[in-house]
Amino acid sequence: MALPERRAAVALGSNLGDRASHLRYAVARLRRMLSGVVVSRFIETRPEHAVDEPLFLNAALVGGTRDTPDRLLERLLSIEEERGRVRSYPGAPRTLDLDLVLVGDLAVESPCLTLPHPRFRSRAFVLEPLAEIAPAFVDPVTGKTVAQLLGILRADGA
Repeated sequence: MALPERRAAVALGSNLGDRASHLRYAVARLRRMLSGVVVSRFIETRPEHAVDEPLFLNAALVGGTRDTPDRLLERLLSIEEERGRVRSYPGAPRTLDLDLVLVGDLAVESPCLTLPHPRFRSRAFVLEPLAEIAPAFVDPVTGKTVAQLLGILRADGA
């Protein structure tokens, strides 16, 4: 029995090498995996915790998938590896970072995956591009739309 198609939201980021090329590569690969892909503009942001690291180029992408969330995550990690992603320490600079943010109305808690992404609600570099392309996408945990979550984050001063 085939799984129903669900909309998936992916956050893209890069702060090493040709950042735009890394993001374009990921978008091209994801267009072959997902249906009806919509991509935000690319925005430049500061690293979340480090002040001496290169600036990030971030974006968001939404598309339909029949993959399980675990399978989709595997595919995202594979794309990161194709672009030379090295996980030398948490938060290390990276050629490509692909975070699975939302998959339909699913809430998943497993050793390998937490959906929705556990920190997306506090990250303007995820919410801003996602709100540009999918403002009505609902967080199944809070019941709030991406646009509402961005408004709350901005009201809190982020």
